[in-house]
Amino acid sequence: MKSAVLVIDVQSILFDPEPRPFESQLVLEKINAVTESARSYSIPVIFIQHEQPNTGIEYGSDGWKLQASLVIESSDLFVRKTTPDSFLHTNLEKVLKELEVERVLLCGYASEFCIDTTARRAAGLGYHVTLIADAHTTHDKMHATGAEIRKHHNSTLSNISSFGVKIEAIPFDSVWLS
Repeated sequence: MKSAVLVIDVQSILFDPEPRPFESQLVLEKINAVTESARSYSIPVIFIQHEQPNTGIEYGSDGWKLQASLVIESSDLFVRKTTPDSFLHTNLEKVLKELEVERVLLCGYASEFCIDTTARRAAGLGYHVTLIADAHTTHDKMHATGAEIRKHHNSTLSNISSFGVKIEAIPFDSVWLS
């Protein structure tokens, strides 16, 4: 099954200011390890960046840029988005179809917004979804910590079966790319 790694919203404005997202440094390290492994198997790596005009995450701004510790290669692809859904009003589905991708591996930010929405949309479009369970994150919220939010979404998303394709949440060290 042909795969692609989607790295969602790992951008300076979301990762660098204090307080940083839950386990942000560890998540960045795991994302870099996953993308390095993917490239070694010629699996496409697609960085998805959120943007919103007249804000700190406006296209081209310092906050919009990918977080500095991410390893980026010339073979990587990039998608710009304006909603939590990485498919809505973007060329992501076209890119995945051109690459003949059947499975997407998701990592990045924010577990309860863009990760969740993209996972559900990908499954709805017929893609098998592998959520890298410890390579997505979010900030603590008033109602729950980042750790609790990530745990909740790993459990919830992997229990959805009505899309007809599998959504699985697998820890980084158990992800099989080849």
